[in-house]
Amino acid sequence: MRPVFADTFYYLSLLNSGDSSHGLAVSVTRRLRRKMVTTAWVLTEVADAMSAPGNREVFSRLFKELRNNRQVTIIEPHKDLFDEGIHLYGSRPDKDWSLTDCISFLVMQQEGLTEALTGDHHFEQAGFKALLTSS
Repeated sequence: MRPVFADTFYYLSLLNSGDSSHGLAVSVTRRLRRKMVTTAWVLTEVADAMSAPGNREVFSRLFKELRNNRQVTIIEPHKDLFDEGIHLYGSRPDKDWSLTDCISFLVMQQEGLTEALTGDHHFEQAGFKALLTSS
């Protein structure tokens, strides 16, 4: 079975019990029997969102777990991917896609992924299936 892409939305939903998508993220995680792919850029967004002193240890534990999990691939930053992301970002002035989203879309295309652990409608705009949507 093809791996699934893990987006910032997923990690923040999973880590925050008060998030409206927390229950869905937990449920999907429990049933998930697939490898996951994410990027250093996604994890940077998660770390940024978890930067308050009380949350830093939560992110640090998550990062260690992901790094040590053979079922998770973290795509490291490199110049070519960043440049391609900048190009996609600049070529779509009609969208409000973040640079991290653009890089995620490129990684998904390069890895042959069609589904993302996210509720971010931008993934659907880009032609992918968002697995954490209510529809």
